[in-house]
Amino acid sequence: MLTDEERKKSIKMPPIVGDSRDLKSEIKELIDGNKIMIFSKTTCPYCTKVKELFKSLGLEVHALELDKIDNGADIQQTLAEMSGQKTVPSVYIGGQHIGGCDSTLKLHTENKLLPMIHGELYEPAYDYDLIVIGGGSGGLSAAKEAATLGMKVACLDFVKPSPQGTTWGLGGTCVNVGCIPKKLMHQAALIGHTLEDAKHYGWQIQDGVGHKWETMKDAIQEHIQSLNWGYKVQLRSKKVTYINAYAKFEDQHHISCTDAKGNEKKLSAKYFIVATGGRPKYPTDVEGCPQHVISSDDLFSLPRCPGKTLVIGASYVSLECAGFLQGIGLDVTIMVRSILLRGFDQQMAELVGAYMKNHGVKFIRPCIPTKIEKISEGGENELPVFRVTAVMQESKEEITGEYNCVLMAVGREPCTKDLALDKVGVKLTKAGKVLCEDDESTSCHNIFAVGDMVEGRPELTPVAVQSGRLLARRLFAGETLKTDYSNIPTTVFTPLEYGAVGLTEEQAIEKYGAEDLTVYHSNFTPLEWAVPHRESNACYAKLLCVRSLQERVVGLHVLGPNAGEVTQGWTLGIKLHATKSDFDNSIGIHPTCSEIFTTLAISKDSGAPVLATGC
Repeated sequence: MLTDEERKKSIKMPPIVGDSRDLKSEIKELIDGNKIMIFSKTTCPYCTKVKELFKSLGLEVHALELDKIDNGADIQQTLAEMSGQKTVPSVYIGGQHIGGCDSTLKLHTENKLLPMIHGELYEPAYDYDLIVIGGGSGGLSAAKEAATLGMKVACLDFVKPSPQGTTWGLGGTCVNVGCIPKKLMHQAALIGHTLEDAKHYGWQIQDGVGHKWETMKDAIQEHIQSLNWGYKVQLRSKKVTYINAYAKFEDQHHISCTDAKGNEKKLSAKYFIVATGGRPKYPTDVEGCPQHVISSDDLFSLPRCPGKTLVIGASYVSLECAGFLQGIGLDVTIMVRSILLRGFDQQMAELVGAYMKNHGVKFIRPCIPTKIEKISEGGENELPVFRVTAVMQESKEEITGEYNCVLMAVGREPCTKDLALDKVGVKLTKAGKVLCEDDESTSCHNIFAVGDMVEGRPELTPVAVQSGRLLARRLFAGETLKTDYSNIPTTVFTPLEYGAVGLTEEQAIEKYGAEDLTVYHSNFTPLEWAVPHRESNACYAKLLCVRSLQERVVGLHVLGPNAGEVTQGWTLGIKLHATKSDFDNSIGIHPTCSEIFTTLAISKDSGAPVLATGC
């Protein structure tokens, strides 16, 4: 047996540096390099008890006494983040975390400790191989993929009602209160524009054609409910246990689940994937909010038409909702604090706003709301009325306006605060987003996260789906492929759609410098707009090219009809590092909007006009 002094010398403790990531890797080196590793304190009776147990078994133990080294507190904190256990002793055998004193003694009394030390690693009996918390796009894709690979899987999903009492079924934001109903209402607005165009193409449209909100809303909700049911059927067919309950972590392998009736039960799993998404934010400095406003959580299932609407915010949700509300014939105003579409290319954002303004959407900017009051309850045949008080940012003038509906769309926040993630050492940002590595792992080794509540991830449904599916394959199929978060395409479904992939012009200038960037651009007019005499040159396209990289295209932006379809088609080229000459050598399909990217010849720095004059 080694003496205490010899044991201390046998532990190879690398010099600890300040970076927490380095500390974590050095602790892992200690754990991996010692068969039995105990993080201990000389003053702790439980630590002494564990060390005496191993001594009585004639086993060589490597113990690091945290109270005898300068950075012992830092090591204990990092251990808590790695394992979810905040106390000592923290025992590792063969690189596997066993737990503390009680866990170690329990293994010994069950005759499992020695077999484990001698190479027969003990695998605790869990209820599930994987528990997914969140029934949105990312969670469902991970749960189904893991089940397909033969794992025992549970998926928990629980929707807390919005401040206005709205709730929904399985499928998450995208299916219920996001992409799906948004795109369908956008389509309703486009059909209205098409009806106007139809007259010019010879269709005899009766005067007085109107729109009925209830018919549209009911049809969309019926479709959503069919999707909700479809997801349940998919989970059942793959033998995934669906639990309509809210989860809280008890420790790194155990959660408590509470259903709508308050019934609680405990579940355990080897791995967890947190995929709880986000919900709309409500400003705390506006009197009357949230009680007198709705959000996108409520809009798509409103029982009757919202009427004259004020939309507060400049997010893509704000502009999209305002766009289709105006498109179905409503009086719509957008109140904006500062810029439009923060995080998007600002030239494109302003073009989006200009088109909406030209087509009847009113803007109040820069302006901040301060108070919202209900001045009329409304009735069976009368909508309620709300008075909104706000302050213009430049003149400091106070303004008021009256509306039938106030839609708050100032951004979204992650649904993480009630999960007790701090109990298991999962690190969050100040805003509550989960910090993850590029493999979706969190600071707790068996807990992973995908989707909108992960810091730095694009808040897009296909991103969550891909992340969840590939994560499940890495966990249970031995695969190594990770999600590529670069060059992800997206589209804002405003009345004139905006599609983009790659860098914004601002990002490209910051990364490569303005002198190394050539921006090729042009206005264009879809052929379909010619007969109804829609405005010329409202549509716009640009390519961002890096001169020193043989004019590699690092950003593509388009404002026009079907921008999503156009952008998706060019995305592969961007991901494969296509150059401007590759675009030039592609032959366009004529006449289409997408072909504009095969003929761009004018650069911004040339100063030449880009107004299109014909096909």
